[in-house]
Amino acid sequence: MPELLIELFSEEIPARMQARAAADLKKLVSDKLAASGLAFERAEAFVTPRRLALVVDGVPEKQPDVKDERRGPKADAPEKAIQGFLGSTGLTLEQCEQRETPKGTFLFAVIETTGRDARAVLSEIVVEAIRELPWPKSMRWAKNSFRWVRPLHHVLALFDGKVLDGEMDLGDWKLPFTDTTRGHRFLAPEPFAVTGFKDYRAKLSNAYVVLDREERKRIISNEANQLAATARLTLKDDPGLLEEVCGLVEWPVPLIGTIDAEFMEVPPEVLVTSMRSHQKYFALENPDGTLADRFVVVANMAHDPKRDANIIAGNEKVLRARLSDAKFFWDQDKARTLESRIPALDDVKFYDTLGTVADKVERVAKLARELAAFIPGCDAGRAERAARLAKADLTTGMVGEFPELQGLMGRYYALNDGEAAEVANAVAEHYSPLGPRDACPSAPVSVAVALADKLDTLVGFFAIGETPTGSKDPFALRRAALGVIRLVTENDLRLPLDDAIKAAFDGFDSGVRKAARSLIVARFEKNEDPQAEPDLAFAVSKDLLEFFVDRLKVQQREQGVRHDLITAVIERGGEDDLVRLLALVAALSAFLETEDGANLLAGFKRASNILRAEEKKADTPFTDGFSAAEFVEPEERAFGAALEIARESATSSVAQENFSAAMTALAGLRAPIDAFFERVTVNADDPDLRVNRLRLLAAVRSVMGEVADFSRIEG
Repeated sequence: MPELLIELFSEEIPARMQARAAADLKKLVSDKLAASGLAFERAEAFVTPRRLALVVDGVPEKQPDVKDERRGPKADAPEKAIQGFLGSTGLTLEQCEQRETPKGTFLFAVIETTGRDARAVLSEIVVEAIRELPWPKSMRWAKNSFRWVRPLHHVLALFDGKVLDGEMDLGDWKLPFTDTTRGHRFLAPEPFAVTGFKDYRAKLSNAYVVLDREERKRIISNEANQLAATARLTLKDDPGLLEEVCGLVEWPVPLIGTIDAEFMEVPPEVLVTSMRSHQKYFALENPDGTLADRFVVVANMAHDPKRDANIIAGNEKVLRARLSDAKFFWDQDKARTLESRIPALDDVKFYDTLGTVADKVERVAKLARELAAFIPGCDAGRAERAARLAKADLTTGMVGEFPELQGLMGRYYALNDGEAAEVANAVAEHYSPLGPRDACPSAPVSVAVALADKLDTLVGFFAIGETPTGSKDPFALRRAALGVIRLVTENDLRLPLDDAIKAAFDGFDSGVRKAARSLIVARFEKNEDPQAEPDLAFAVSKDLLEFFVDRLKVQQREQGVRHDLITAVIERGGEDDLVRLLALVAALSAFLETEDGANLLAGFKRASNILRAEEKKADTPFTDGFSAAEFVEPEERAFGAALEIARESATSSVAQENFSAAMTALAGLRAPIDAFFERVTVNADDPDLRVNRLRLLAAVRSVMGEVADFSRIEG
């Protein structure tokens, strides 16, 4: 079957937009083909800096004929109804059929539409797809009214090897569809015609264009690694840079250059960032993992010894200028201590209601000292010192030039000032972890400062009502909460979050408290005494703890932990120790996977269902307060005795955090509850006996509630 080939040729498309644009073009055309009844076999999109291409195999030459049958009103319906139906179908009364149905004689319109020639339909589809292609940013050029990502030069559109009839109206001029394209801007600029995708791809390759994005990535990676191996070095892995560079070249040719020795005293992170951000160079490493004085640049020209040498020399010259700036900042910044920079933070705003960065530093320093008590091996004085220095590098020239190096440069400057290594490391690590794959700090001082910084941010924004809504999270509070969770759980910290949140709230000034009070009063004024002062710290902590639980469920779900088990343990009440919470969840999960656990859960749900129904009838809850003296059947006596034993054992085991023993205590209820339901009638005729047995079931809810709220467990 015929093939459709489209190429949209333009000025250079930004690298970050290319992959998405190729996928969008494929989806737009595929959807429009399907909607037009033009089924196809396969579609594949390609992209280079100057072209978007799409090939669709197996497109039929004609749309299928369509037969549409519509039922109208009854044959004896009012004239107005019949005319309305005829008007909607475009038929006359004589062209309609009258058919007998069980409900009477109805008018039926049978409309047969002959399929259009695919060439005419495809011409329309190509124009629509170009116009509808979404771009993050677009532009107009010359006097055209049409907007696109960059000036569009031609539209190649072939079907079955022949140019489609059609054109793209840009406003000031039109681009007729063509079978002609161009190769590399400098190496093969002359136009050439193609007859189909196979011919198109082959001629582009001869014209120094590698059409396949993944193939360009493989060429860059393989040849760069070969260059590194020849120099006895290793290419620094950088998937993000590889993705970007493959979108900058059509004919990738990696070359290796040299960094001047005078710049190697600058921190390696600065060199890598400067090369990566400004020049798109790949860094190389020595066998010992240190940064090598070499780099890889990917040229967009064919190999030629003289030209290669000129390209390398030109890039070394540009890099020399870039690194001269970096070395200047490094030398200038080291001339002052970090501590001397702290007052300048008074001029750096953190957030309107939350004050300056200097205000935040004061709060974080105080909080880090308090949190140190919960972190084994943490020196409170050093935690406070690191917190005071943590933001000082924001005022340095280097961080002004490379904001992504904040914290990291603070570490270098702190070491240069003679600060203790653990203080300097805490300055570097206090932003971590930044995401699920980022390393989590483990050094005690680093953990204290990182926790304090994130808790201060979370508490501050929650207090003033700037919380995430839907997919919007402008202050990255979800990330901060996940950071707190990782810091606590991965370091096995026994930190009461409620106390930590309230301690953080205590650090905020009257402006934040006033904002928090306004929010809280607005939410609860109907239920509270308007004259009473609300417990602001309690309200903020309540909201934030719920937020932490939501984030914990998300994080643990990725590790295979059931969200309903976390909810069950949380609903037990009074749980803000994440380490204890997850240990109890793990024990509960293991218990429910056993036969005793599964059967006990079924027994609990049966007891809960009976209680729920009877409580609804009585319009009052049944409390845990059965009388053993009123038992009649041996099974209820045995069940009552087992409950008392389980209550004592489960309560003490949970208090001692021996959660496996708590589960063993619950497992002892499995046989008695099974026997009870098998031989005892709960809703006895004797009302006193019935109430006592319902209280026995209420005791099941109470005893098992010592471990978790089993009503929240699914299944």
